[in-house]
Amino acid sequence: MRWTLSVASFLVIPLALLLFAQWPLRDWLQAYSRQANDVAQIVFAVYGAVAITAASVSKSHLALTGHAQGATKLIASWRAWALLLCVAPWALFLLWTAFPQMLASVGAREAFSEGLTPGYFVLRVALVLLAVLVLVEAVRTVLANRRRNGPTE
Repeated sequence: MRWTLSVASFLVIPLALLLFAQWPLRDWLQAYSRQANDVAQIVFAVYGAVAITAASVSKSHLALTGHAQGATKLIASWRAWALLLCVAPWALFLLWTAFPQMLASVGAREAFSEGLTPGYFVLRVALVLLAVLVLVEAVRTVLANRRRNGPTE
């Protein structure tokens, strides 16, 4: 998981370049700004899908790290299970609804609405990737907590 998160962190560089390039392309070259925007959306979708899990893994996303370190075994266990109970239904529902749409979109190689840039299907893949990564991280947190603290009574 850490390898995936590390590789995806480098997507911020092409994302910034593509967003910056839109203005000169539109105003000076008067061409390709829509394609740059479409590709930036693709890069952002993948980056965003991975960034939420990366922030959670690094304890910087919605985390009370100082308070969490001083938590008792029971509180830490309940916190891990609460995370799983909040995340799992959403992620499973998202997978149930988005996965068939993603398969159809990938099969058709769906393009953006203007039809200029192929690759809209990558946005649908990123949505499924987001759900899978968040679910895996929530399960990993529960298992790591159990392994670290042992079973709670």
